[in-house]
Formats: sequence, C-alpha cells, structure tokens
Amino acid sequence: MAPPSRKLPNGKRNDSTKSFKPSKKPFKKTKDDDLAARSEAMALQLEDVPDFPRGGGTSLSKKEREKIHEEVDAEFEAGDERVTKRSKGGKIKKRVPRDVDELGSLFDGGLTGKRPRYANKITTKNISAGMKLLGVVTEVNQKDIVISLPGGLRGLVRASEALDFTDFGNEDDENELLRDIFSVGQLVPCIVLQLDDDKKEAGKRKIWLSLRLSLLHKGFSLDSFQPGMVVSANVKSVEDHGYILHFGMPSITGFIKKNNDGTQELKTGQLIQGVVTNIDKERKIVRLSSDPDSVAKCVTKDLSGMSFDLLIPGMMVNSRVQSVLENGILLGFLMYFTGTVDLFHLQNPLSNKSWKDEYNQTKMVNARILFIDPSTRAVGLTLNPHLVGNKAPPLHVSSGDIFDEAKVVRVDKSGLLLELPSKPVSTPAYVSTYDGAEDEVKKLEKKFKEGSRIRVRVLGLKQMEGLGVGTLKESAFEGPAFTHSDVKPGMVTKAKVISVDTFGAIVQFPGGLKAMCPLQHMSEFEVTKPRKKFKVGAELIYRVLGCKSKRITVTCKKTLVKSKLPILSSYADATEGLVTHGWITKIEKHGCFVRFYNGVQGFVARFELGLEPGSDPGSVFHVGEVVKCRVTSAVHGTRRINLSFMIKPTSVSEDDSIKLGSIVSGVIDSITPQAVTLHVKSKGLLKGTISAEHLADHHDQAKLMISLLRPGFQLDKLLVIDIEGNSLTLSSKYSLIKFAEELPSDFSQLQRNSVVHGYVCNLIENGCFVRFMGRLTGFAPRSKAIDEPRADLSQSFFVGQSVRANIVDVNQEKSRVTLSLKQSSCASVDASFVQEYFLTDEKISALQSSDITESECSWVEKFSIGSLMKGTVQEKNDLGLVVNFDNINNVLGFIPKYHLGGTSLENGSVVQAVVLDISRAERLVDLSLRPELINSSTKEVSNSQSKKKRKRGSKELEVHQRVSAVVEIVKEQYLILSIPEHNYTIGYAAISDYNTQKLPMKQFSTGQSVVASVEALQNPLTSGRLLLLLDSVSGNSETSSKRAKKKSNCEVGSVVQAEITEIKPFEVRVNFGQSFRGRIHITEVNDVGTSEEPFTKFRVGQSVSARVVAKPCHTDNKKSQLWELSVKPAILRDSGELTEVREQLEFVSGERVCGYVYKVDKEWVWLAISRNVTARIFILDTASEARELEEFEGRFPIGKAVSGYVLTYNKEKKTLRLVQRPLLNIQKSIANDGGPKTDSLDSTIRVDDATLFIHEGDILGGRISKILPGVGGLRVQIGPYVFGRVHFTEINDSWVSNPLDGLHEGQFVKCKVLEISNSSKGTLQIELSLRSSLDGMSSDNLSEASCNNVGVCKRVERIEDLSPDMGIEGYVKNTMSKGCFIMLSRTLDAKVLLSNLSDTFVKDPENEFPVGKLVTGRVLNVEPLSKRVEITLKKEKAGGPSKSESYDLKQFYVGDIISGRIKRVEAYGLFIEIGQTSMVGLCHKSQLSDDHIEDIHVRYEAGETVRAKILKLDEEKRRISLGMKSSYLMNGDDDKAEPRSEENTDEASMECDPINDFGFQETNSGTSLALAQIESRAKASFLPVEIDLGDTEEAEFDNNQNQKLKGDDKDEKSKRREKQKDKEEREKKIQAAEGRLLENHAPESADEFEKMVRSSPNSSFVWIKYMAFMLSLADIEKARSIAERALRTINIREEEEKLNIWVAYFNLENEHGSPPEEAVKKVFERARQYCDPKKVYNALLGVYERTEQYKLADKLLDEMIKKFKQSCKVWLRKIQSYLKQDEENIQSVVNRALLCLPRHKHIKFISQTAILEFKCGVADRGRSLFEGVLREYPKRTDLWSVYLDQEIRLGEVDVIRSLFERAISLSLPPKKMKFLFKKFLEYEKAGGDEERVEYVKQRAMEYADSTLA
Repeated sequence: MAPPSRKLPNGKRNDSTKSFKPSKKPFKKTKDDDLAARSEAMALQLEDVPDFPRGGGTSLSKKEREKIHEEVDAEFEAGDERVTKRSKGGKIKKRVPRDVDELGSLFDGGLTGKRPRYANKITTKNISAGMKLLGVVTEVNQKDIVISLPGGLRGLVRASEALDFTDFGNEDDENELLRDIFSVGQLVPCIVLQLDDDKKEAGKRKIWLSLRLSLLHKGFSLDSFQPGMVVSANVKSVEDHGYILHFGMPSITGFIKKNNDGTQELKTGQLIQGVVTNIDKERKIVRLSSDPDSVAKCVTKDLSGMSFDLLIPGMMVNSRVQSVLENGILLGFLMYFTGTVDLFHLQNPLSNKSWKDEYNQTKMVNARILFIDPSTRAVGLTLNPHLVGNKAPPLHVSSGDIFDEAKVVRVDKSGLLLELPSKPVSTPAYVSTYDGAEDEVKKLEKKFKEGSRIRVRVLGLKQMEGLGVGTLKESAFEGPAFTHSDVKPGMVTKAKVISVDTFGAIVQFPGGLKAMCPLQHMSEFEVTKPRKKFKVGAELIYRVLGCKSKRITVTCKKTLVKSKLPILSSYADATEGLVTHGWITKIEKHGCFVRFYNGVQGFVARFELGLEPGSDPGSVFHVGEVVKCRVTSAVHGTRRINLSFMIKPTSVSEDDSIKLGSIVSGVIDSITPQAVTLHVKSKGLLKGTISAEHLADHHDQAKLMISLLRPGFQLDKLLVIDIEGNSLTLSSKYSLIKFAEELPSDFSQLQRNSVVHGYVCNLIENGCFVRFMGRLTGFAPRSKAIDEPRADLSQSFFVGQSVRANIVDVNQEKSRVTLSLKQSSCASVDASFVQEYFLTDEKISALQSSDITESECSWVEKFSIGSLMKGTVQEKNDLGLVVNFDNINNVLGFIPKYHLGGTSLENGSVVQAVVLDISRAERLVDLSLRPELINSSTKEVSNSQSKKKRKRGSKELEVHQRVSAVVEIVKEQYLILSIPEHNYTIGYAAISDYNTQKLPMKQFSTGQSVVASVEALQNPLTSGRLLLLLDSVSGNSETSSKRAKKKSNCEVGSVVQAEITEIKPFEVRVNFGQSFRGRIHITEVNDVGTSEEPFTKFRVGQSVSARVVAKPCHTDNKKSQLWELSVKPAILRDSGELTEVREQLEFVSGERVCGYVYKVDKEWVWLAISRNVTARIFILDTASEARELEEFEGRFPIGKAVSGYVLTYNKEKKTLRLVQRPLLNIQKSIANDGGPKTDSLDSTIRVDDATLFIHEGDILGGRISKILPGVGGLRVQIGPYVFGRVHFTEINDSWVSNPLDGLHEGQFVKCKVLEISNSSKGTLQIELSLRSSLDGMSSDNLSEASCNNVGVCKRVERIEDLSPDMGIEGYVKNTMSKGCFIMLSRTLDAKVLLSNLSDTFVKDPENEFPVGKLVTGRVLNVEPLSKRVEITLKKEKAGGPSKSESYDLKQFYVGDIISGRIKRVEAYGLFIEIGQTSMVGLCHKSQLSDDHIEDIHVRYEAGETVRAKILKLDEEKRRISLGMKSSYLMNGDDDKAEPRSEENTDEASMECDPINDFGFQETNSGTSLALAQIESRAKASFLPVEIDLGDTEEAEFDNNQNQKLKGDDKDEKSKRREKQKDKEEREKKIQAAEGRLLENHAPESADEFEKMVRSSPNSSFVWIKYMAFMLSLADIEKARSIAERALRTINIREEEEKLNIWVAYFNLENEHGSPPEEAVKKVFERARQYCDPKKVYNALLGVYERTEQYKLADKLLDEMIKKFKQSCKVWLRKIQSYLKQDEENIQSVVNRALLCLPRHKHIKFISQTAILEFKCGVADRGRSLFEGVLREYPKRTDLWSVYLDQEIRLGEVDVIRSLFERAISLSLPPKKMKFLFKKFLEYEKAGGDEERVEYVKQRAMEYADSTLA
C-alpha cells in the first residue's frame, strides 16, 4: 500500500508528481482513441514505474477519486474556458477539494486512474509570482533588461534585480554595467517577482523578473552540488589564476580557472554556466568548468536526494516518453518527476499531423526544463534542438515580413502551422484562428489543406520557441508601413487623424501604426487652434520625420511633404555640397540651428545666412520655417554639420592669392563684444572674422581696441589663420604675423624640440589646447603647461592668449601633438613681446585721435627719448611733479619723486628735464631731473655734434650684447632702464612674457640693478626705442654682474659657458661670451652615435660648457655668423689647450661611421655624419627582409642614429655612400655603383676597393622591376643602378603550376646571389634566387618550419646528378612540332621528343604543352660530354619492369606453357600479351586449333585470357611464336601453366588502378565528363572493406567457435581466391583496351576509330573514346549515334560493358541534352529495360551528385526508395544525402527505413546510420541510435567497439570514459571482456595519463579476480 501523503497547513499536498493541469482550450479527441491510448499508457506505467515514488500515494478513497475524474472529464467535454480564480489570500478556489492530480492516480489504483490530456502552457493569465522560467535576453538597457519568456511573453528585470551584489564597477561606467555582463541572445534562468497591469494597454500585464541567484537557488545546500551537475553562477571577482563565483548562498563560493590560451575573459558580475568538477566540503568551495560543449551536453544525473526545490530552469535531463497528450507529450525524468512538452517545443518544430507517431512510449530523449511552477508543481520541458543544445533558437524572419509562398504544415483547431521559406533555413510560424481571416472561420480544415501555399505576414516573434506569429488578414498587407521597422525617415504616406490636442495630432497609418504630428509641423505657419486645422477622421498626406524608441513623428508642412530634394536622415549622408530642406529650430545672434530628419541637426553661421551687414537674423527668419540649405562641411565623428543658406557659394579658391598664412586687409562690417566681422579686400565677396583676443598679444590692449573700433574702419596687416568655406578667420597678433612663415599648418611641418608661436584655443582641467595655423592643434598636459604643478590652469592662461609652445612629441598615427608651455623651455629669445606692446599703443593712439586734426597729432614728434625738454610745474603732489609744456596742449609731463634729483620746486617753476618715456594713448611724458641723466644729455646738447655722438654711443651697443642696467621707472607692463656703462642710454624691457601674462609678475623697484641683453636698437619698428630682454624673463640664471661682464676667449679650442637660445632639429643655437652666437651640431653632442635623441637633455635658457671647434664663416651679415661648438665628453675632457679641432674629411672604404637621419625620401635615407659631411643609404641596402623594406620610411624617423660602412666618398661634395653590411674582399663581386652614374671617387680610394659590395652567397633585399614574359623569370633591382635576374625555376621552392602568382612589379623580395659572371658584351650578370629553403633565406622563426617542409624540392644543378629512370619535374621552355624543351633548373634543360610527350596521341603540341606548363617525367638518356638530357613524359606503370627487362627472352624456354591475354585480333593470327610482362607473342592462324577456323574474329575477341605454348624464340628479332592447339596443351604440363602463384596474386591485388595510371589527357570538357563515370567505376572495383555488423556476432572471441569454423575457412579462402581471379580478369580486359590505344598512339580520325571498333566491338572503352573524339569536334549528334551503335553492337552477355556505355550516354545528355533533364530521363528509361535496374539507378545517382544537381538526386532517391525498399544501401544513401544538405527530419527517414527493411538488416542499418550521424550530422542523434540498439543487444561487442571508435574520434574524454565504464561493467565471456579491457587500456595509454592506465589495469585485475572466484 501507499503511505499516506503528508499534507501541508494550507491544505496542499506535497506531491512531487503533481505537475499538470488542463489548458483552457482543450483539443477534442474521439473517445475510442482516448481509451485506447489511456489503457496502453497505463499498462506501460504499471510495467516500468516503481510503486509509490516519493509522495505518489493518496489518502482519497476509490469512489472519491472516480467522482473527481468524472467532474474533470465533464469540464473538458463542455469546453469550459473558465480561468482558475484566486482569492485575496492567494488560494485557488475550486468546486471540489482536490488533493490528487491526474497523474497521481497512475501510480495507485491500477487501471481506474486517468492521465492528463493537455500539456501545460504559460500565459498571461496563469503566470504567477514565484514561478521559475528559462528566458532569452532580447534587450539590455541602462536601467533594465528585457527577457523573452516561453509562450511569447515578455518580462522585465530591473538593474537592482540582475545581481545579488552591486558593489563593483566604476561610477562613470554605471550606465554600461548591464551591457558589460549581459548580452543579447543569452539564455538565463529567472524567477517571477510580481505582476502589474499595464496602464498603457488594457488586458496586458507587466511581468517583473529577477535574475538573483539567491532566489533561484533557494533551498540549495552544499550537499545539493554533485560532480557533473550544471549550475549558474555570477563572477564575484577576478583573480590572478581564475575567477571567484557566487551561487547566491553566503557560505558557499565557487572557483573557475582561467584558460591558458586567454580566450576565456570573464567580467565581474557576469552570469555563467559551468559543470561541477570538484567539491571541497571542508572549505565549501565548488570548482567549475565553463567549457561550452561540456555545459551543453551535460545531463543531470539521477540523484537519490533530488527534491522538487532543486529543479532549475535550463537543467538538461534524460527523460522517457510516458504518454502522448492532445497538445504535447508527457515525459518522466529523474526517476520520479514528470513534465509536459507542448506542440511548439517538440524536436521537429515543423511537425505535421502525424507527430504523435514519432514519440513511442518508453522512447528516451534529452529534454531541458523550461519552467517550474512551485504552486501547482507543474514542470514544462522542451525538446527544441537549439534549446537542448543550450542556445537560443535562431530567427531568420522579422516582424512585418511578407511571404507569398508559405506552406501549410499542420491544421489545428486553434490555428495553422506554417513553414516560411526564409534563408538560410525555413522558419515555423503559427496563425491563430482570429488572424486566419477578416471574418471568423469556424473550421480551418475546410479552408486550408496541408501542403497548400498561402500568403502570410509576420505579426510578431516568439523567441524561445523560434516561432513567428502570422496573420492572413488582407488588411495587414495594406500600406507601406506595418511595423516600426518598416518606417523610414522621409517616407511619404497617408494617415487618418484619430485625435487632436494642444500639443499636436495623433494619426494612424493604414497598417495600424500610430504617429504624432507636433503642433509646429501641422502647418507652414503658426497654428493657434489645432482642432480647427485638423478634423478627426480626416485623411492627409504626411512625411515621416523620424522613428525613435517606437515613437513616430510626422510632418504636414507642404514644403517638406512635396520636397523632391534628397533626404538627410543621418550624419553619414551629409556630404559637402548637398542641398536639402530643413526647418529652423533655434535662432541666435551668431547663427541658426536647422533640424533635418531622424534628429540630424546642423548649424548655419551668421555669415552664411545671406543677410545684409548689420541686420538681425531674428527679424528675417522664424522658428519652424522650412528653409533650403547647403552643406558646407560635415564631421561625422563629432556629428557636426555646417550649413549655408547661400546655395551658390563664393569659394575662396576664386582668389588664389588668399591662403593660409596670407596677409590681407579689410573693412569692418559689424562689431560684437566677442568678435569683429569685416569684408576682406579680394576678388570675391569674402568675409573675415577676428575674435576680440586676436586684436593684440596683450589682453588689456585687445579689450581697449575693440571698444575703439567702429564699422567702416579699415584694418591692415591681418593674418589668415583659418579658411572655412568662404569665410576667413583672421588675427592681428604681432607674434603670429611676425613668424607667419614659421607657423605650421600640417603635421609634417612639426619638428620635435622646436619652439613655435600659437594661441590658446581651449582650456580644460587636465591641460591646454594650443592652435597654430588652420585646424592644427596641440595639447599641453597639466604637467607640461606650467612649472608650478599645483597652480590652476584657468588662473594661468586665458582663451586666445598668445603663447610660445615647445613641441615635445608628434604622433602622426593618432594625430596627436604634445606640447610644453613651461616658461623654462619656452621663454622668449627676443624682445618681440614688448615691441608689440609699443606698436599696438601706436594703433590705439591713432584710433583715439581719429577725429583730431593732424596738427594736434604731431606733438609726439616734438619729443625724443633722452632729449631735454623745458616745462612749467603745474602741480605738486606726493608722487611727484606735473609739468606743462609751452605751445603743446593736452600733453602733460610727470616727474616721479625718485627723479627729482634732490631739488625742491614749487608751482610755476621752470624746469629742464630728460624725456624717459612717451605714452601716446595717455598723452603723457615721463621726465627725470636726475643729475647723471641731465649731465649726459647736457653734454650732448652743448656739443654741435651731439647727434653724431649719440649715434656713435648707440653703435657701441650690439645686438645680443649683455649689459647691466638700472631700473628708472616701473610701468605696468614694462621697465624703463638706463645703462650706466653706455652713457646712461635709455632702454625698455618687458616684465612678463607670452606664457606668463596671467601669472604673478616679478616685483621690481626703482634703482634696482638688473642684467639684460640688447635685442633691438632704435629704429621705426621699435618706435625709436632701445629694446632689452631681462635675464629673469629669458630664464638665464646668471644674474651676477661679474659673470655678465666676463669676456670669453673666443678662440678655437677654448672652453666657454654657452646659453641655449633655441633648439632646432639638427642643431642648438647658443649665445656665449659678451656678444657671440654659435651652434652645437647634432653630431657634436655624443662621442658615439646612440639611438636616443641627443637634444632631449637640453632646454632653452640652459647654460652648458662647450668647446669652440671652428670659427664662423665670414659673411657680411654679422648676425648670421655662428661659431661651431662641441659638447662631446671626449673633447671636453682634453685638458690641454687645443689650437685646432679638425673635422674628419678623410674616409676609407669599409670604414664604419655613424650619423643622424635628417631626411628620408622614397629611395634614400640621408644622414648627417659631421658638421659638413653627409651620407646616404639606398633603400635596398637597409634590410633584406621584404617586410622591413615596405616599412622603410617608418624605420628611419628624423633624428635617429644610424651606422653604416663607407662604400664611396665624394670629397668635393663631402658626401658618403653607405651600406649597412660589412664589405668583404671577394674576387667575384660587383659595386652597387658600377653603373655609369657612380659617384666620382677620391684618388685615395681605388675603384676596385669600392666595388667590394655584392658577392656570391649574399642575402640581399630586392625590388621586382619587371616580370619578363613567358618563362623569362624576373628582373630584380638590388642597387640604384644594378639589377639581377631570377630564373623561372628559382622563384618558388616547390614545383607549382604558376610561380609568378602573387608577384607584381614594385614588390619587395628577399633574394640570394647565386652567381656573378661576365657576359659576352662585357657586362656583369647576377643570378639571384627567391627560394626560401636556401641557406640564410629563411627567417629565424621560420627556419625550423622550412627545414621540415615536405613541399621543398631540390634543383638539379649538375648533369652528373641525373641518372636514367630518375623522376624529374620542370617547366616547358619551348614547344615545336617535333617535341619540346624542359627547364630542369637554371643551368640544365632537357629535350622531349614528340613520341615521348604523352601516352596518348598529341594532336597539337603547342596547345597541350604551352610555355611555362609544369610537367613531370623521367630521365631516358644522359650524355655528360655533350650535356644533353632526354626525358619522357609518359607515365610508367607503378612497380612495372623497365623495357629492357620486359623483353628479356632468357626467362622463357621453348615448350613452356604460358597464360596471356589477347591483345589484338588480326586476319592472320592473334597477338597475345604474356602475363606479368609487356612482351607480345604471335600465334599464327595455323597454330590456333587442330581444326580449320574460317573467321578468327568470330571465335576470338580482344581481352580474352588464353593459354598457349611457346613454339619458337628469336632473340635477335625479339619474336615469340606461340601455339594454342589442344594437342600442345594436353601433354601433362599443367603444372607450368599456372600463370601466377599465391604470392603473385597478393601482389597483384596491391597494384594501382590501371585506368588511373593510364593518364587521360582530353582536350574537351565533354570528353572528360563522358569518361568520368568509367574512371569512377574502374576505381569502384576496389571497394573499401565494410564490416557487416550482422555477421560479426559469430566472429567473437570464443575458442570453441573458432575451432568449429576452421574447416569452413578453407572454403572461404578458395572463394576469395576465385574472386581475386575474377578481378584480375577484369583488369586484363581494361589493360587490353589500354594497349590498343597506347600502341602506335591514339587514332586521329573517324576512320581510324572505325577500325578500332571493328577490331574490338565489345570494348566499351574504345566506344567511349570514339564518342569523346566526336565531342571534341562539337559533333553531338554523331556522338549520340556512336552510343546507339555501341549499345546495338556490344554482346548482350557483356552487361558491364553495356552499363559503361549507358553511363557515358547519361553524361552526354546531361551535358548537351536539350533540355538535359528530359533527355537524361529518356535514356534512363531505356537503360532500365536492358541492365540491372539497381545498378542503373546508382549510376544515374552518381551522375547527379557529381554534377551537384541535388534536387534531381533527391527526386531519384525517393524513387529508388519506393522501388528498392528492402535495400539497406539505398536507405543509407538517402540518409547521407540528408546529412549533406543539413536536413533535420532524419528521424522520420530512419523510422520509414526500419519499417521497410527486413529484420536481419536492422542492426546494420542502425549502426551505419549512427556512424554517418557521428561523421556528418549530429553526434547526439548517433548516440541515441547506438544506445537504442545496445539496449536490445547489450552483448554485441562489435557494436560496442564501433560506438567507442566514434566517440574516440570526437574526443570528449568524459563521455568516452563513461562509455568504457559501462562496457567493462557488462557480464560477458572472458574473451570479449579481454577485448574491451584491452581497448580501454590502449585508449588511456594514448592519452598519456599514467594514473588512468593504472586504474584500467586495476579494474581488469578486479574482474579477473571476481571471475576466478
């Protein structure tokens, strides 16, 4: 009896088998079928299932159960569709209390119980919280994940429910967190959290899911984990050797190792699946393996402790079919669980009505758990092959697709199952009754028939089922847009207004989609009352603006709707010059924003609006206005589009004089606080813009200027710094204008360590962007922008600031320029900064006095710096005195307190003071009364030559002279200084610099002494001022007066202290001494050339010790005179005073020198060897590897140190020619400059020495200059003017058909010098080779591979290496009518006579043996003296004797009885070929028979085997006379008549196929097709050995059986010998046909063929050759007539010969028939009547398969199956065809075959099918077949052996070992067990695992012990 079931408090029984409930729409079924199926299922259940499995009992009585079942049946029959209602407490309301489900009674009460009728399905109505489901990720958003669930449901996972832990990831990447750890298409288990009603659509419910493993694994413990179990886990952290995993349980952790190959890279939080490999119970660590194949194939084992709570969706189980339900099947799994599979999750998604036949009871299948409902304990399973393989089913259709030829597969009561013809494979789709037609259809069976074709449109998709949801309604096919994917921006469509609101109107497309027309798009003008404009129900024409997130926006603006201009819907479509329509979205002062389709937006700058100067854009345009615009530029990466309303642009190119860096002028058009717009004076109407910061270098002056400028003013000397369209960006900065020629505009113009002027274009927290000319921008990181690292960049620089930038690095690949703005490396080296200040001050003064008369502006001319002026004291205050000047109005003078000179003056006093400074803008003059200044000026005034003295005094000062000065006045931007040593001359110096304008300035005080250098003398450009540069500004640390006054000994050899002023790419400019300038060349820095850059340790302003090595060149301009200095450690270490440091100007050939790269072009790299000596290296002299030569320019960056060896030296030009390989003195060598253009050598270097460069054996780099025609080879350049030749046989290592493939002119190659010789013309010839197998030609990493390369063929260089019968290969060099010449190597050629060209007749040698063809032959004759080689291209029979051996008559004696074959039948006798030789004897007509023979041709045929007696041997004439009379053969010499011994017979069986050795060479494709089948049939005579599994049972390991069969073995041997003889006879017949064609060549005309067919009328070979000949003449009808003649002529007994003709006939019609299919069919029908039908079918099937006509082949196979139902081979051909074409319904073919085949062929068929599945199909199906047959025949070791072999071939170790374990656990005889153990041991030994080998031995010992016991 069953134990009473344990009831829970809520009244529900803990019944693990309760898993099904009826669906709401049951399928109707006849009562008889139901009862029959029910009784059958019950019988199986009672027979196989154990009693009362885990809670399977019941506490109800029999009457109670019967009453419940009757009520359930009544509900189904009445079609009750009521949904089970739930009370508020969550309990299910039921009419009758039920504690037993339908399945529970199967295990209690015998036949009275009832099974469920319907499979479980998940719908929106029955889904409940707590349900566990398997889903597939369809969308991954920032805050949630969308998951597709079974039944087409859609669930959402919040980001918080995706993981148990979220304490990882960067805050910046928080939005991308979900996308990193989840991917679309990923299968995930999930649990339902809650259900909400969808507010947007009534009747729909939102399903909220959770992926947290703590909820899915609730109830799990460490004991729940078992080895081999598949579990899900989250990656918790990434460690060095693996990943720590999280299972949702705090006390248990997991670990997975990293793969060594690095393919497995997991991220923290990622959800993975793995197979449990090890469980550490002490540390509570579970180790997993995440191999995808293992996870997909792992099946959950039958565990004794498995409970319902441990079932997880996605778990794969091995299940057994228990019964077939109305809409699915019932499966039992894991011993005591049951689940259902609905129709859409069967193995075949396209199952027809007979799907139930495929699921017999007790059938074993692999299934995967789809969903689990803990409340009802229902389990849903799936058999879908993709889901079982742990992959989401692929969908090859999308919503909205229309299929006109959808096939009806099944008609159900609820709908239609269709097969959609999608690609690459068809897709199932289901159409419900509601979507079947516009009107309701009561019975679908009447309207739709299976196999019919209908039109369907895809409504939606069910991801988990791989199923499309379709509709047949006609309304669904109307309109261009049916789904959101059909909606394209710019589409014009009709739509109906369904609602109007204040924000716009909602319209509906004909297909049902809804869209919104915003208020501003309802009309061209503003709409105030939209309801009057748009009436509900009105149909209007709209244009789609965009579709984003399934929200469609349309417009009704007529201009947009009717526009015929191109649609701009993506930034990629924006091309320069495109004209399109858009609408204005925003208007600003500087331009308008224009919107296009799909959210694309562009900007129209103000100057592109086409407005008049001064007009306001807002008054001309309005928001929403449709405008026509033109794209001027587009940057797709930054999604920026610049537009113009001027459709016809005025290009800057119209004025060729204006370009980047040009100086222009213009008239101001408009002024804003940010910029000035002006009209540029040019040919076209160009506009320019100057930003406020670009008006001056000084920020304060720029602000003052923009306030003074007015429209109409003219600005001169403006620099063009950018050109965009017809707009110019200008600058008035003096620093940019002065150095305009040096400003870079491209990356190629940038040189490292150089300092260039630019301006700040943007500031960010991490650095500063500096722009130069055009759009060339560099970036100064924070660490390189300022010397003080903690300073704020925004407080140090401002946008638009003029700066000097030091170029640190240039990365052209990434287009990045790294700069340094530090004052220490970018300090000014001249006084341009203060000079610009005074020039701008003059401009400001001119602007201020623009409305003042010229007389008032001339007051400046009355003052001069340093002159004495009279004035009257007007005011006295604490700061000093204010002075008025006579006759000069509005100009004041000021005398500071410091300059009063100790005098005390009152108002009205007259003073005479010295002019120190003049401020034009402020109209102020600074004066001084200091005695030393006045005395200096007084002396000059009293002297009549004061001006000359003053000039002479100023001449004493020179540019770059360092002086000591005294601060007289401190101004805001500059200092007024006096130089006491030079008569107190007044000078001016800037306090700050370009890069320090915003930094705190250094404080100076009046009277302070400073050190400065003179940078500019008085001239108009300096406003008559002497300009100085302070050492504190330039960064010079030397401030002491002693050092400033120190004079250097400027003599060659003296050591000086030099200050770096500028760093150039190849020299450093320095100042030293008092006023000397010099340079340090790049070669004067280091003693030995190094790879690092020599100038990296220098910076501007740095002081270095250097030795003067040379005087400057004498020039008129003193500024350009530079002393030569050196900082080489070796020169500086020399303590003695050097009188002269000489530069090396003498060089010897072969000497090694070093230099620095200063220029690289396509052919040469130029080096600087010393100050005046340069060198060059040719491209091919820099490397030998082709890859390095291709990267030539990249390998030699500017400034790199390179060494080489001197080849030649031009002393006059001081130029060296270098090579990068050492020069050797070898006799046979050539100079690379041996041509007419060699450099002139110095007399000290002999020409012979300069030619020692190229030698035999050298590995060089080369460049293909020309590919010579034919077999001329290659012409390769190896020097500037030197070329070599590569022979045709030296191009490739292997003998390939076309060695020139992959080579082209200009390609770099690696070559080896083979020989250097003198030609007859006196020139040198260089022989090269490209073969990588030669010594030194292979790279290091490829040397080992090349040594083992099998395809490498040696070349025969000497004639002595050739010997007769030696196999050779070569290329055809020349072909003539008498034969051809073959190139064997570059030194050897061979001759081939016409008779030796081919085994067959060669009609046209030049066509069949073109120049360059690769041929194979053997040597016939070698003449070393005359160096002649003769070869043959004929193919010799493998292993056959030579001709001389074959005609050795000494092996025969008169009287011997021989066996032979008739080779030819003539009127006078027979030619007989003696067996095992190629000798032919003649049997005269008189010796044929004792009786008279009238007609020999009637009695004998060619190819017959005969016996004869040797009558006569003539060794001189090599003739053998034979006799065949009976009296000759009956003399008791039978022992000699045996043609072959047993050994010979075995050897003959190993010979190659004679047809294969014959080597046909057809000249027409039709010929080869006609003979292809014959060749294949000849090959088919050697069939592979097939094991008949049905007969191997008796061949098992049993001694008794073997002894019984010994007597039968002899009979078997004799039978095999007879079969072997028959095969030999067939070979002889084929050889006879060969012999006729080989002798005296093949026939060349129809007449000759007629003779052949008359002599051999029964030879199909000759007939087919005749047909091929006619096909080569394109005479198709003649070939057909020959085939008909052959069929009539060949003897009816020669069935094989006739079949060959039929096959050739098939090929003929298949190729040339009209139409081919019908022509072949007619011939086929005839062939079936004359030959074995099965052979004819197989022959035609081979033709179809070979020509890849798979449809015809499938059709023929179907016909063969109907005709030969009991042929196992035919069924296997069908299976093989299905597997090749990836068909899926193979199981149905297998079932049909088993029904048709006899019982004794089942094992053979099943096993062969399983092998095919393993090799070509799905391994799991093969396993199922083997498992099924082994279940019935477990003791068949042959089946076990084949099964194991297939698994071993796949290589899945766990599966193989488990299968071996099963095999050795069988109870079999010792011999069979020995075989299994031996196979197991061999497998483990092959694996190399010693532990496993010992384990197998241990198991074998245990078996032996148990057997003996």
